[in-house]
Amino acid sequence: MNHERLLKDEGLWMKHEEIYAKRLEGLISDGVESPVFQSISSDVVALCQSLGLKDDQRILTDLERLWLPVALELAIARQKLDRTLIQGVLGSQGTGKSTLSIILKLILNALGYSVANLSLDDLYLTYAERKKLQQQDPRLVWRGPPGTHDLNLGLQVIEQCLKSDSAASILIPRFDKSAFNGSGDRTNPEAITKPDILLFEGWFVGVQPVAEDCFENPPAPIITPEDRQFALDNNRRLQAYLPLWSKLDRLIVLYPVDYRLSKQWRKEAEHKMIAAGKTGMSDAEIDRFVDYFWQSLHPELFIKPLISNFDLVDLVVEIKSDRTLGRISKKGVSSNGLTPSSFIN
Repeated sequence: MNHERLLKDEGLWMKHEEIYAKRLEGLISDGVESPVFQSISSDVVALCQSLGLKDDQRILTDLERLWLPVALELAIARQKLDRTLIQGVLGSQGTGKSTLSIILKLILNALGYSVANLSLDDLYLTYAERKKLQQQDPRLVWRGPPGTHDLNLGLQVIEQCLKSDSAASILIPRFDKSAFNGSGDRTNPEAITKPDILLFEGWFVGVQPVAEDCFENPPAPIITPEDRQFALDNNRRLQAYLPLWSKLDRLIVLYPVDYRLSKQWRKEAEHKMIAAGKTGMSDAEIDRFVDYFWQSLHPELFIKPLISNFDLVDLVVEIKSDRTLGRISKKGVSSNGLTPSSFIN
């Protein structure tokens, strides 16, 4: 990677810590004019292309508007802590939360910070545990809603990251969605050393319970009395997630201009899989699948309130219908993009 070659050249006369400090200082002060930016941007473009993103100009635009400024904010915030920083990333299907986490990891590694990624999906109950859960509540036909995760496991992982012992190995759980014909099961964990920054992403990471009168006239597809009861029960189950959310130092929300776009994006992804000769869901199957998630935690009821609550959220990123970035907002700031200096308080 380019930043590794640059590190080797710089290291001829400087210690690693000094190199990383100068890189961060240069990026904050000079932004895209910094020599380090050229190195990082080349690596980011290569990574994005490997992920199937082919528009180099769009990649560089997103890097300048969002990815680099967020990475710099995290680096600065981590400098102020003597422990792992826990960054939450909330986003629905197709908003790019996984891509954001992967790219932030690359940039932060180039700045000398170790990063681990944890998905809410990694915390799913095992296949056997979910089969037992379905016997208790047959409405939980798919994994995903509140109640289908091992919250103690999530707390254990995060608390291990927050311990002062930097030498201890941490086992990050991983989940194989293809196991048991797509029902999924937990697979072998990934052993890591304590990271400087943990990126914790998922479709309802940080989501808070809402007042029950919100369900008196709920949006579709919460239609029948049974739908309404399912939604109420999931709202109550959210209470158990609050101790996990309390571990978050920061929260980013990726929010589509219309929540219904996530269904359209899922269909586009499945169509591509089928065209490539792979197994994929039909449009009718996708409708039932996505509606199930909306019935459990509807975006209009649970996500929309967060995007204006900067006591709970640090950054809101609007995602347009073509998946390009829209407005980017943080407390006191709403703009078409961020700059490194906008993060310095």
